[in-house]
Amino acid sequence: MKIIASVLIVVVATLQGYAQKYFTRDGKISFSSDAPMEKIEAVNNKVSSVLDIQTGDLEFAVLIKSFHFAKALMEDHFNENYLESNKYPKATFKGKITNLADMKLTLNGDYRAAVQGDLTIHGVTKPVQADGTLSVLNGVIHATSTFDITVADYNIEIPKVVRENIAKIVQIRVDINYKSLEE
Repeated sequence: MKIIASVLIVVVATLQGYAQKYFTRDGKISFSSDAPMEKIEAVNNKVSSVLDIQTGDLEFAVLIKSFHFAKALMEDHFNENYLESNKYPKATFKGKITNLADMKLTLNGDYRAAVQGDLTIHGVTKPVQADGTLSVLNGVIHATSTFDITVADYNIEIPKVVRENIAKIVQIRVDINYKSLEE
């Protein structure tokens, strides 16, 4: 009887741990570079992310080759010359929601989120802070955020011939629908 009780306690504890984690493999991250000569935009709809609503831990993994551009040539240059996606195939973020105590993510509603952590792009890791919104509706958490990064901070070199076409600061937009790992 003690063995059965012990197994039940472990199973219940494990299920409760999963109930706190939310996941997606089809999140969306887009970016835009708005320079005087040209606006460059790309979208990636294959972003993987995990959110632990108990601890506030947040992680993203983004395959660089999954960014798509309006012009195929831009996509080629992005992968081969700027982000060197064969050498640096993914970007990652590992961080935490810093104001988690202000939220009840098990209840429907909109919550302002402050996030900080480490963003790794092109083999370079930098601390970032961003604000966003977590909207909860019937067990689905929709996360959005917009923040800027400086291209030079991540050792991304832009050739002089096209330097005026690419902004030094790039705007990143995050749009993620998380579902519970229970489903």
